[in-house]
Amino acid sequence: MTEEITLEPVVSAAQLGKTYTDGAGQVVALSGVSLRVNPGEFVAVCGPSGCGKSTLLLILGLLLKADEGVVELSGNDSSLMASSRQAAFRAENLGFVFQDFNLVPYLSVLDNVLVPTLAKPIENASGRAEALLEEMGLAHRQGHLPSELSAGERQRTALVRALLLRPKLILADEPTGNLDRDNADAVLSHLSNYTESGGAVVMATHDHEAMKRAGKRVHLDKGVQVESD
Repeated sequence: MTEEITLEPVVSAAQLGKTYTDGAGQVVALSGVSLRVNPGEFVAVCGPSGCGKSTLLLILGLLLKADEGVVELSGNDSSLMASSRQAAFRAENLGFVFQDFNLVPYLSVLDNVLVPTLAKPIENASGRAEALLEEMGLAHRQGHLPSELSAGERQRTALVRALLLRPKLILADEPTGNLDRDNADAVLSHLSNYTESGGAVVMATHDHEAMKRAGKRVHLDKGVQVESD
């Protein structure tokens, strides 16, 4: 009889809640949201703008504290981590891709890609960065500034930066939102390839073509989890 192997989830979140307070009162961003992501899974968090997708990714990435619920990353309860340990854990295990790219405007493409090594130095970082840039079709752009790139090139640069340290999990917030279809498909293909090599992706999106690339979908409506498949 073959023993069943149970994978430890890269991230497991239970009953997450988050409420913001502004001049108009309180806004519930998330309420009772749960998900589990295993190595090799591509998960799309779906829903219209303002439904809580970005808030969920920020909480999973330890960039925002939930008001309620538990987030475990590779078996570690994030609520028990000191802020310094959370920062180290992010550098070692998480990669981020944002809709607005978040590139440093005065750094070259290559130097932008190498920014994560300030928190976690790795051997031959420049060589790995150059190899990834070539894979993404950006080798001829590595000396350019972000302002000299197209939107697609900037997003691919951000993706290379996220991949550089071989994170267990990539959190991608609307990574195709500013791209034409061809560039969007290229970014989605790279994310899919990453999961095929054993990494995990959680992507927030309202792009129906992007949703099709995911093996699992979590649907939010006004911060409430209405469906998962």
